[in-house]
Amino acid sequence: MKKQLILVISILFSLGRITAQTFPIEVIKNSGDDDKRINIVVLSEGYQAGELDKFIADAKTFTNRIFNTSPFKEYSNYFNVYALKIPSNESGADHPGTATDISEPLHPVKYVDTYFNATFDSFGKHYLLYYEIDGASANDTETKIINVLADNFPNYDQGLILVNTPHYGGSGGDFPVSYSGYWGAAVSMHEMGHSLFKLFDEYYPGDDLAAEGINMTQETDPTKIRWKNWYNANQAGIHQHYYKGTPTDWYKPNSGTCIMESVDKPFCHVCKEGIVEKIHELTSPINAYTPNESTVEVENFPLEFSLDLTKPNPNTLQSTWTLNLNNIANNVDAISISEADLLKGINTLTTVITDDTSLLKVDNHETIHAYTVTWTINYETLGLTDIESDTQKFSLSFYPNPVSDYLNITFENSNQQPLKLDLVSLDGKRIKSIYLSDLTDQKIDLSFLNAGFYLARFYSGTVLISSKRLIKQ
Repeated sequence: MKKQLILVISILFSLGRITAQTFPIEVIKNSGDDDKRINIVVLSEGYQAGELDKFIADAKTFTNRIFNTSPFKEYSNYFNVYALKIPSNESGADHPGTATDISEPLHPVKYVDTYFNATFDSFGKHYLLYYEIDGASANDTETKIINVLADNFPNYDQGLILVNTPHYGGSGGDFPVSYSGYWGAAVSMHEMGHSLFKLFDEYYPGDDLAAEGINMTQETDPTKIRWKNWYNANQAGIHQHYYKGTPTDWYKPNSGTCIMESVDKPFCHVCKEGIVEKIHELTSPINAYTPNESTVEVENFPLEFSLDLTKPNPNTLQSTWTLNLNNIANNVDAISISEADLLKGINTLTTVITDDTSLLKVDNHETIHAYTVTWTINYETLGLTDIESDTQKFSLSFYPNPVSDYLNITFENSNQQPLKLDLVSLDGKRIKSIYLSDLTDQKIDLSFLNAGFYLARFYSGTVLISSKRLIKQ
């Protein structure tokens, strides 16, 4: 899922431009096809033409640090990183010395001519290194950033502005900004935590920025908070936010142990889970598969089927292979089908890939991500076999779990096909079947069930996508 809306906006702005602004781009990290990876583009700011080698070195240092930090370390293969070499007329960033949150000047006051107008003291806060001093967009810098990305790397997922200054600073927003010094990589991860992964600050960000999210809530019931599966595990709890010593009505999972509060800390388990969930949303582990033509004709057996998967490190992907609803293999990347394995007529071979990473609390986890490849094998009497293939991507959420009366379900399917939910008792008896529509929230009345444990089995056609335990209170 790329920045399609921003790209459309940039095209509209570009109508008034005569020529595109193109700059040299260098590969910092390549893990595969851009269309199948999360693409981070680092833009130089405050680097003069003679300092662009330093920019590349800084971008490489940032990349190495980021992808040696969990969970980016485990999912490094899902990312590409590029550096866009944009020269500035002068080095550094503006520092007007107008911040009101410290005693200025913290470092020398100066104004420099840079491409994106980076400045300290934005919004009156010294460490807020941003591309406008007050958000008024007097220089229309955000449009400039959008146009540069559209002209040079429109297939980006995240633009990151790296500022050539040793003085600590950074900011979030659609395009995170970071200084180039020692803690810069951590600042980048913190700010991308906001922009790409929708994490909140775990220091109190202010009333105007407080909201319900992955790691922020006003809920105090441990069974209802977003991170309920982590409650009382790995130091996660319900910790109150404070503002200048005054308690607020907002809560976070940790206290002083997460990079979203302090950049000298790692990501907490709740934020790691949020990042991994977003990686699953933006990408698919299926890099390629064979046979992959819409229709192929074969005459010789055995028939060979294989997957090329983008694997985490360590590999936590699991695959289940079924032929005509019968399980034939697990956790392999290739199988062979003999003539004796097939029925005369239509046969269906499906593999379902899921991620069993411990970075997600799988038991009672609200969102299921599953990816499938289905081959339809037409085995005719004369031995001529036609094979058709198709892929699907599923993202399915159901909550609350445990449930008292109503279960809420919503899902997205790349092919917009319906799902079927079978509610099954632990002794294998099917209690209820429900058909679910793509992108439609459904509320299912389960008040008639006795308290206990059940299985929620989700099917796409006849293919089992996922089986999850459901607790009825």
